[in-house]
Amino acid sequence: MALQDDLTAVQRCVDDLVRTVGKLEQQIGEGSQGGLTGIDVRRVRTDADHLRESVALLRAAAPSTTAAPPKRPDLITIPDTPYDSSLWTDSDDEGLGASDRHAP
Repeated sequence: MALQDDLTAVQRCVDDLVRTVGKLEQQIGEGSQGGLTGIDVRRVRTDADHLRESVALLRAAAPSTTAAPPKRPDLITIPDTPYDSSLWTDSDDEGLGASDRHAP
């Protein structure tokens, strides 16, 4: 699994945790219930919020997976002027274009 996929999965889990802690906080309220007090739930909520912030920092620091568009190659200008014919004196023409032959 890619790093971004892992971070996304962690983010979803932390978001679920924050939502669940919010529901728990509503159920318990300010009083105590079953030995739990509002201050205990607030501590858990604060920890969950810190986790959310830490994951956001991790995601911001992670290398981006979006690839930059490929760089276009530099264009080379080819002049319209004819080439110097002396460049071709030692080359083989393989019979095409020779004065005594023609293409089929």
